[in-house]
Amino acid sequence: MRKKKGPWVVTATRIVYKNRWITVREDDVIQPDGKPGVFGTMMQKGGSSVIAMDEKQNVYLTKEYHYAVGRITLEAVGGGTESRETWLQTAKRELKEETGLTARRWTYLGVVDPLTTSLSSPNHMYLARDLTFGEAKLDATETLTIVKIPFTKAFRMMKKGTITHAATVVALLRIANIIGTVAKI
Repeated sequence: MRKKKGPWVVTATRIVYKNRWITVREDDVIQPDGKPGVFGTMMQKGGSSVIAMDEKQNVYLTKEYHYAVGRITLEAVGGGTESRETWLQTAKRELKEETGLTARRWTYLGVVDPLTTSLSSPNHMYLARDLTFGEAKLDATETLTIVKIPFTKAFRMMKKGTITHAATVVALLRIANIIGTVAKI
């Protein structure tokens, strides 16, 4: 096998680890400098992140302990895409499951790649508005709290580095441009 991948040439590839959420692949490569090497890549199924905003510009974020980073984070509602779901369907399902909220207006905020050097896991971001409140139905692995805060406070928390989740940071920046509050914050 010899496959060109940008300035790299892949000569062999193998899956070294796989579970329900991630796959780790190791490629034997010829590096751009012509020397042989090994390149590891982790693939995680893509997903969607949602920031729900009510008519008073309060946003609904999740506060939850995240095992990988070893701490509680404040971030957008989100999760991985299930089989045959669109990014928007994932966003709607996750918003309903985690918060009980449904929305009549959806704005696509684009995609973010959280760590382009070694991880493939696109995250599609949405702003949900015109909200209806209902009952949440959390997954067995979720123990989260919904936090309702003014958008301006969430934006300041992001600027201070209190909110660190990549998709949440990018979504807050893009929402600020949409609602025109960047200059005021």
